Amino acid sequence: MIVVTGATGNVGRPLVRALVEAGEQVTAVSRRVSAGDVPAGTRHHQADLIDPDRLKPTLAGAKALFLLTSGDFMAAGGDLGPVLDVAGESGVRRVVLLSSQGVGTGDHPSALEDAVRASGPEWTMLRPGGFHSNALHWADMVRARREVAAPFGDVALPTVDPADIAEVAAHALREPGHDGEVYELTGPAPVSPRQQTAAIGDALGETVNFLELTRAQAREHMLHAMPEPVVESTLDLLGTPPAALRAVSPDVERVLGRPARTFAEWAGRNAGAFK
Repeated sequence: MIVVTGATGNVGRPLVRALVEAGEQVTAVSRRVSAGDVPAGTRHHQADLIDPDRLKPTLAGAKALFLLTSGDFMAAGGDLGPVLDVAGESGVRRVVLLSSQGVGTGDHPSALEDAVRASGPEWTMLRPGGFHSNALHWADMVRARREVAAPFGDVALPTVDPADIAEVAAHALREPGHDGEVYELTGPAPVSPRQQTAAIGDALGETVNFLELTRAQAREHMLHAMPEPVVESTLDLLGTPPAALRAVSPDVERVLGRPARTFAEWAGRNAGAFK
């Protein structure tokens, strides 16, 4: 049995599907999950990492655990210790954590990774950069007026397909040879917001215009959804990302034996979201 937390998200959903297709028994865990969210016959359980005791029924007999933490979990203190204690008591032998590329650059704290390293079971860290699917934030404006408005139009980063993250996670959960590995997960090439906009237009077969926002304009929009310090740090990273965040990692291809999927491939699969 493999337990997948965050099972209804951009990574968790394709991960559950990949594991089931590989013949694994899977329990899909999320705060709001139903039979319609998972492949037919897959066990599902409503639980939250904030309340580790509710995980106990799902972890009984599990051999591996995929950990994906939510913003609410981090806001509540982000202590994975009690979760990992429950996992250890249940006999879980392998933990795969969805971490962040920012841990490696020092831009994000390492507390989650530190807790997993200290917990006892075999572990693998996945450190993705930005997701291709972050472009879904533009879906409303693309549908309404065939336009994308964003800052730093020509700053390119090697964003990664969540489906690739899921496939790497499936390998790490199922196979030997990944214990102690830290995988930096990126796409195959840097891609800028302007290039992403063009790829969405190609997927739709229509022109989508790109409107470059100033930093001040972007800041004003973002303040509606984020605290000011987070807005400023996010804009700093997007506008002047360090070399480490611009670099393309070979780890997706090293694990999967094929190149990482491009943003254009992702846009083609998800064109319906922008129509």
